[in-house]
Amino acid sequence: MAESPDDPGLIAEQIDYYRARAGEYEEWYLRQGRYDHGPEWNGVFLAELEEVHQALRRFGPGCQVLELASGTGWWTGTLARTGAVTAVDASAETLAHNRRRHGEAGVRYVQANLFEWSPDRLYDAGFFWLLAVLRPAPPFRGVLGPGQVGAPPGGQVFFIDTLARDIQTLAAGNHHRQDQEVGVTVRCLNDGRSYRIIKVFYQPEELSRRLRELGWRVEVRETRHYFLYGSGSRAE
Repeated sequence: MAESPDDPGLIAEQIDYYRARAGEYEEWYLRQGRYDHGPEWNGVFLAELEEVHQALRRFGPGCQVLELASGTGWWTGTLARTGAVTAVDASAETLAHNRRRHGEAGVRYVQANLFEWSPDRLYDAGFFWLLAVLRPAPPFRGVLGPGQVGAPPGGQVFFIDTLARDIQTLAAGNHHRQDQEVGVTVRCLNDGRSYRIIKVFYQPEELSRRLRELGWRVEVRETRHYFLYGSGSRAE
């Protein structure tokens, strides 16, 4: 029987994975260790990462920003330059890294399972990784329904995820697709431990359509090799 992304045990295992990965998480961003693929491909990755950063800077989230699955804080600093950030993550370990990097000024840290947490205020904008907030079909859902990112009608959203053609990361053993239709994969840590997580590789057209069904009007973009990202607003 195929695994289900609605399995509470799977969601708990995904949280355990990010807790265990906290100390090595940024090796992926920095192209270190098993993510080091030589100067040429490292340069391509870092250039595309900067492309997304520039898009986020142009987006200019607003005065009150909700960051879902904030992790170790790689994006929190960019968001905090535009206003106050509420950084939510299920992992105390990744939040500790985030807090050491950015401190308490301008950032509020909340430890919570995103699928069980509800915003306590309205936000001008939300930022998140898709893999952390969306569950696969049927039906396509997650924490992006009305009110779940604390955004009023007209509120803004910016999101990011990886593309399936990120062959260097795949080759490094970071994850192995088990069932793309269901959306469950296996990821490994540096010490060889493996965990199941929810992960779907989206196509831009399909993602735009499905987010419209959840009340978002978005424009989805791709970098050449590594990233899918986009921005938009809640329908009035």
